Amino acid sequence: MFFSATHCCFIRKVIWWRAAASIAWSVLLLPPTTAVFVMLSKFSFLHPIQTITDCLALLTSASSVFSFILLGGVVIMVGFLTLEYYTVIPTIACSKIALLGQLLQPRQVVNSFAHCLMGMIVGWCCAVAVGHRYETLGYPGKSSDGHPRMCLNEYHLVFLLAGAFVGFSHSLLGVIHNINYVSFHTVQQYKYLHFKGSLPLVVKCSSIQAFYAVRNFIVVYFFLGYIPKTWICKTLNLHLDSSVHSLDSIAGVVDLSLLYHLWISATFLLFTWYITLLLFRIFVTEVYSFPVQLTFTEDSHQCLPKVLTDNQPMILKFLALQDLALLSKHSPSRRREVFSLSQPGGHPHNWNTVSKECLALLTDLTQRLATYHETVATNGRAKSLSSGSERKTSSETSVTSSTEDLMSPRPAFPMKTPASVFARSIAGGPHSPLTAPFTPDLDSPFASPALRRLTTPMDQCSPWYGSVQSPHIMRRAPKLWSTSTESQVNGSPPPSPASVPSPKQEAAKPSFLAQFLQNRKEQVKSFMAKRVLIMYLLNKLPEASSQALFADSQAHIWALEALSYLVQASFTEDQYGVVQTTLPSILSSMLHLQEAVDRHFKLPHASSKPLRSTNSMEDFTYKTLRFALRATLKTAIYRITTTFGNHLKAVQMSAEHRKRLQQFLEFKE
Repeated sequence: MFFSATHCCFIRKVIWWRAAASIAWSVLLLPPTTAVFVMLSKFSFLHPIQTITDCLALLTSASSVFSFILLGGVVIMVGFLTLEYYTVIPTIACSKIALLGQLLQPRQVVNSFAHCLMGMIVGWCCAVAVGHRYETLGYPGKSSDGHPRMCLNEYHLVFLLAGAFVGFSHSLLGVIHNINYVSFHTVQQYKYLHFKGSLPLVVKCSSIQAFYAVRNFIVVYFFLGYIPKTWICKTLNLHLDSSVHSLDSIAGVVDLSLLYHLWISATFLLFTWYITLLLFRIFVTEVYSFPVQLTFTEDSHQCLPKVLTDNQPMILKFLALQDLALLSKHSPSRRREVFSLSQPGGHPHNWNTVSKECLALLTDLTQRLATYHETVATNGRAKSLSSGSERKTSSETSVTSSTEDLMSPRPAFPMKTPASVFARSIAGGPHSPLTAPFTPDLDSPFASPALRRLTTPMDQCSPWYGSVQSPHIMRRAPKLWSTSTESQVNGSPPPSPASVPSPKQEAAKPSFLAQFLQNRKEQVKSFMAKRVLIMYLLNKLPEASSQALFADSQAHIWALEALSYLVQASFTEDQYGVVQTTLPSILSSMLHLQEAVDRHFKLPHASSKPLRSTNSMEDFTYKTLRFALRATLKTAIYRITTTFGNHLKAVQMSAEHRKRLQQFLEFKE
């Protein structure tokens, strides 16, 4: 990823220094953490004084100093990988095959290999710290005829392999659970208080995940442990001691001392890595204050309005939106700078840039929701239309302001009417795949005569040909939530519901190549649908599509908060009335988004809240962003309506939006 000189300067001065500070604190916390690990691994209830003496002697030995250096290098490497792989917008896989593709990416393979190697290094340090039978890989022994030889210490090998296994599983779980996702907390805390409050969770997650990782490793080593054991013996010319029982047997599995030391070592490994991750999250998401305007133009790229317009890096944009939301709520002096006019010229450049960027975010989310709903409706999963918002005449839809036309998203597809559906069933044939869910079987003896008359082409001599067939049918203008399968395929506007298509207008026949490819595609789909494993990998995960749709909604939440608080403050602080010029656009964008969000929550799995697990360091914030956005949106509209009250009746907007806004004014929404 290549950034401009301004962005690189910001990353060097802010992000890198924050990451370096988090890594430094992780290294400083390493000695006390190691001391606790040594105490727990050597503690004896029968000889407590002797345990303390042995621990102090071990911690001050030369081997411990070398182990500290290696552990410090591992912590620095983990911090560097966290800086390299972190993201503020999580990557959500919508199917099993997509998740498998993420795990097999070359970038992720390198990350997994690095964690595997670092886990092996930590495993070696833990084996040296525990000592006794775990300390060395080989020990002197004797063969059956009495000759001396070097034998393999399987206990040390198990420690090395367990460290590699825990590191590898940690890397895979990081992709599955989005461990590298960095969220911004709603309640701002001091770094020390945040770290202190999260420390018990880190200890709990480390111990529980270490238990499951050791369990899985024991199972794998029981069945496949002979492979690395044989390879190590051949490579290093070591021998197996027949007098010692093998660890890939029942007797080795039930060795409680070995299991305890493996569990405490895995807990130590995960704890040091999770502490590094936690400190990185705390330092990187710290609030950064951008200047609203500067005196010198050469530093204008550092101003908040300028930073908001940049989309890369995303951490810079998120920090700017966070600062904008906080200043709009808590800083009257900085709000006055947003409402100020430029000199000379007297133009509200700051407000125009801020409002334009926030409205662009809201419009983008509205368009994504509309496109997603159209896709779902086209696939036949959700074809219902809301009866309340669809009942309006052309005279009502024509009352829209020019500002609303500029800012409001356009529907991706025009509306499909029942007449056009039946017309396509005639032109495309009864076996057309695009109209299969909607096409009635006219040859069936159970088909109604009215349905046959509706789908039968009209005679040109008929007085109803080309005219409205019912006085209750009226023209409808295209709406936000309109669907049209025909316009998606043919690329032309659909026929009016008031007219029946002429039989002379034959549909354009597809080419032979297109028809051949379509047939082969249907054959492949039918073949794959009969394979259970393939369908298991290709089926959509529940809620995944909805979570992916709102993955970056934290930016939209800040945009809503910033706009609503700034509009609320403008009632008393805006001396020049710069906010009033964009108030219709702000209200229209919010109401459009409100309609889109309400529409989305009517879909399956959209309104179900995921279960939160307390046994993982996974940040579940991204799974509930859609609920936070819906609450923030409603609060933002209420914040504006309670401030302006009946003054909003003078704002130019459509009749439908005026009716919706009246519900907010009457607290009925």
